[in-house]
Amino acid sequence: MSDIAVVLPDGSELSVPEDATVEDAAYEIGPGLGEDTIAGVVDGELVDKHAPVHDGARLEIVTDQSEEYLDVLRHSAAHVFAQALQRLHPDAKLAIGPPTDDGFYYDVTGVDLDESDFEELEAEMRDVIEADYDIVRRELPREEALAAFEDNPYKTEILHEEAAGEDPVSVYEQDDWRDLCKGPHVDSTGEIGAVKLMSISSAYWRGDEANDQLTRVYGTAFESESDLEEFLEMREEAKERDHRKIGREMDLFSVPDHSPGCVHFHPNGMTIRRELEEYIRGKNDDLGYDEVWTPELNKAELWKPTGHYDNFTANGEMFNWVQDDTEYGLKPMNCANHAHVYATSTHSYRDLPIRLSEFGTCYRNEQSGELSGLLRVRGFTQDDGHAFVRPDQIESEIRGTLGVIEEIYGDFGLEVIYKLETQGENAVGSDEVWDQATDALKAALEGEGLDYRIESEEAAFYGPKVGIDARDAIGREWTVGTVQLDFNIPRKLDLTYVGEDNEEHHPVMVHRALLGTFERFMGVIIEHFKGNFPLWLAPEQVRVLPISDDNLGYAHRVRNDLGDFRAEVEDRDMTIGRKIRAAHDDRVPYMIIVGGDEEETETVSVRDRFENEANDVDPGEFRAHLESEREEKRLEPDFVGAE
Repeated sequence: MSDIAVVLPDGSELSVPEDATVEDAAYEIGPGLGEDTIAGVVDGELVDKHAPVHDGARLEIVTDQSEEYLDVLRHSAAHVFAQALQRLHPDAKLAIGPPTDDGFYYDVTGVDLDESDFEELEAEMRDVIEADYDIVRRELPREEALAAFEDNPYKTEILHEEAAGEDPVSVYEQDDWRDLCKGPHVDSTGEIGAVKLMSISSAYWRGDEANDQLTRVYGTAFESESDLEEFLEMREEAKERDHRKIGREMDLFSVPDHSPGCVHFHPNGMTIRRELEEYIRGKNDDLGYDEVWTPELNKAELWKPTGHYDNFTANGEMFNWVQDDTEYGLKPMNCANHAHVYATSTHSYRDLPIRLSEFGTCYRNEQSGELSGLLRVRGFTQDDGHAFVRPDQIESEIRGTLGVIEEIYGDFGLEVIYKLETQGENAVGSDEVWDQATDALKAALEGEGLDYRIESEEAAFYGPKVGIDARDAIGREWTVGTVQLDFNIPRKLDLTYVGEDNEEHHPVMVHRALLGTFERFMGVIIEHFKGNFPLWLAPEQVRVLPISDDNLGYAHRVRNDLGDFRAEVEDRDMTIGRKIRAAHDDRVPYMIIVGGDEEETETVSVRDRFENEANDVDPGEFRAHLESEREEKRLEPDFVGAE
């Protein structure tokens, strides 16, 4: 039997027998690692430790110290839930039960459940965990598996479709219960330290509204009770930060039924969006971009040469229709339109880079069940940009963009996480071109001294990319901006420039969105700031509170002296205490309180939303303080009265 080579995370190669499994490879590295192996990651996919490896496979061993261990544990917790459910409700039918970012879910039918059943189900789950059953992988001949699950239409469909070519197929057993599953799982139920069921919703089998409606039970699991308690505390904090809740409280936006997945920005929300647009417009100016505008409605032919049409129509994401024998569509992205703008002129190598930016509105037909406030929408506006560069300009172009991205997220107090997403199965173009593009992105990231992680086979079909995630104030990670390198679309559209050799060459296209979309980014920062926006973003920056109607004239003079700051005078018939509470509830950064004493001395009393106070403040000094705070985009203000 000949040997094969697998590639380890450090880039080194390990020689193993050609029939080796993940666990076998771990033992080749060292006996201790072999004993500790829980699962493996093969070519980016989390697999059971008994899964085979192949020649050239990229292999990572998963132990209880790995990031992936929690996913494995939660997958096992889903099985514990399913076993507990069928103990209490033998007629329940199981569909699928994968791990999620926050826990797991299981889709079931044949049983009427609501959250009042959780206490009994959790008690049964704890019994299964305390019994510490071994979780054992078995391989069944295909016909035996079909017989074993013949009364479950969902498992038999999986056997006929997803596992159509598999024989034998894998099942996992714990005590007298088993489930059709590829794994991976922990070794025993006792490894699950804490579980909790979280919520119930409806779901369609395979996500298709034409299929059976199922009950989806969400839960979570951790290695310890303390980890679970920490998670639940953060979950409660996340509820308080929910951008939909804060959006209603601050009257920022709405997503009405007549425009599903399309956001209506109210005046307060539009103020924030306008500030973001001007901020990014300034960054685009720094990077040398020229702003363009392109229409949302185009003939579908525009997207066919690039491969976008096939990709988006196959996934049902494109809004398109036929009129007078011509197919039209709402644009799902801006790059083909920007390529058109580039192609309207002849370019020399001296002209490049040519950089085009647009706040371009696009549409994608997301499934209705996946829509969520500002975070998942059908209509969105990207702070999009495309740079057309020579090959020798790639690294400097990418590095310049990454440097500005670092500045931007620093201004919002968000930690940046960089992900290098590499060639996937749907990639267009040659492997050589993909390798060249991927190496260029690596060089730019490393040239800027930025840490990054590789996410295999996650790139868009036309080129590798640097995905930008932002970690917020409570540690959550949000996918936001992107920088993509594309050798393919310029070739597909025959975009050219005249080189120094007087021959035509194809430019390289850099796709980048600094924030991603305004909708999603606003959702992220609403939750990140909990609605307490820094001064430069706050819809209302200052509210002047006269103690009585006698002070209204002075209050308006103070407000007028604030110039272009977004300031209002509170003239409703309320006590000063109620006025302060109202401004605090509205998350106004600063309150100016004026009464007879302030009017006599021509000073103001200042209070911020965090209840810091200062008296006898000169109005001119306060305005200078506001100007400094706005200009510096300070996240945490130096209070005007601080020494």
